[in-house]
Amino acid sequence: MSFVLSLLILVPLVGAPVSYLAIRMNKRFGILLALAIAAAAFAIASYSYWFLYANLPAPGQYVMTEKYIWINLSFISLDYLLGLDGLSAPLLVVSTLLALLAIIGSRSQIGHHEAEYYALILLFEGSIVGVFTSLNLIFFYIFWELVLIPMFFLIGIWGGPRRKYAALKFILFTYGGSTIMLLGFLAVYLGTSVPTFDIPDLAGKIPPGLQYLPLLATFIGFGVKLPVVPFHTWLPDAHVEAPAPVSVLLAGVLLKMGGYGFIRISLGLFPQASTQYAWAFMLVGVVTMFYGAIVATLAKDLKRMIALTSINHMGFVLLGAYSTASSGSALGVQGAIFQMFNHALAIGSLFMLSGYIHEQAGTREIPLLKGLRITMPRTATLLMLSSLAAMGFPIYSSFVSEFMVIAASISAFSPYAVTVLVPALTGAYFMWMLRRTVLSAPTGSVVVKDSPRLDSAVLFAYLVPLFILLIFPYIILDPAAPVSQYILHLRGG
Repeated sequence: MSFVLSLLILVPLVGAPVSYLAIRMNKRFGILLALAIAAAAFAIASYSYWFLYANLPAPGQYVMTEKYIWINLSFISLDYLLGLDGLSAPLLVVSTLLALLAIIGSRSQIGHHEAEYYALILLFEGSIVGVFTSLNLIFFYIFWELVLIPMFFLIGIWGGPRRKYAALKFILFTYGGSTIMLLGFLAVYLGTSVPTFDIPDLAGKIPPGLQYLPLLATFIGFGVKLPVVPFHTWLPDAHVEAPAPVSVLLAGVLLKMGGYGFIRISLGLFPQASTQYAWAFMLVGVVTMFYGAIVATLAKDLKRMIALTSINHMGFVLLGAYSTASSGSALGVQGAIFQMFNHALAIGSLFMLSGYIHEQAGTREIPLLKGLRITMPRTATLLMLSSLAAMGFPIYSSFVSEFMVIAASISAFSPYAVTVLVPALTGAYFMWMLRRTVLSAPTGSVVVKDSPRLDSAVLFAYLVPLFILLIFPYIILDPAAPVSQYILHLRGG
């Protein structure tokens, strides 16, 4: 039995109090220790992905599984069950990578209560790893709720002027959604003849008549996290107020919990109900895509524009996942998994850049950011490259994932060809933003104040995987293929 996944959870969870104490004693050493812990977690996640790629499991199977009986009573049984497949492995890699990059980028962004800050980052990382590896619904829920605690404080303590309002709105929306989700889990446990919360044991054994209400409950829980319209309103406020490194984790990691839940639980446990109502989920995805793109064109704050772009991009995930349920095309789920990975890096780089721009220019207001190519040449170059990634430009793997989702949606319902307009809208408002900020002439006296070379190199690191995966997309798509095949098997396709 492998213990790698438990180690991956425990390294940041145990590292959180250790780094807290170390920073209290010696700030420089403690921050370096937090960085080393995050690097160790990324190394373990990378090894896990390599192991999965070398030993691809059959559809519906997992590698590195761990199972221990936690509670075994006459009326309830709970297992500590972990496993890895082509859905969870890419999310583990990108989550640990972004946690590492966020810690590096926090050096110039965070100037108070550093011990608490870095400890909360590591607590968040360990919790999110638990979400993506738990194959027991109750443990999944425990880690799901645990993620909320550090994010609430990260926004509420280190955020902007309206940080308390944004943090409270975040916790109310997300906790409310997860409570409804838990009721759906309990309905499944009480209504099936299989007395277990283990996802592999429940798959394919939930009667079709029992699937509808739990599907609705999980739609609310996962829809808040993704987020989909109309459960999205907490997201722009949280992003605008959160410090840039926290926004990286919020958009790049936390939102993926929703996409992961839709594929692992909604499609994996309720396939008949999901197939019957796939049209409704796809419609919500399309509305979310267009809404995010259209409203982003009206944003004057750079960070709010990027936050609304996240809503747009995560609509692709919902559309792709349920395109597979509707049409039987494997492209949908594969594209959704690939889109989550690409979005995490592209949007992560943009959020971190917004922090540097705010620090250097003193504002994030797009009309006031003029002549960046002259006043911040390195930052402006990175902003253009990151914007191209968010636009799905063909030099990045984000182009491939968006193409896959759109193709899958057209195979499900040909009028969804209208979704090709979403990348066009996204490109339009990004080019409009770049024209006003990078390509315009500076006003007043020109003062060059650019990001340090080391920070620029770290920002470029966000984009490197997107170049590589354009050439070698099978690195993500091959492990994702058995997940798609399993969804097709459950729906009877």
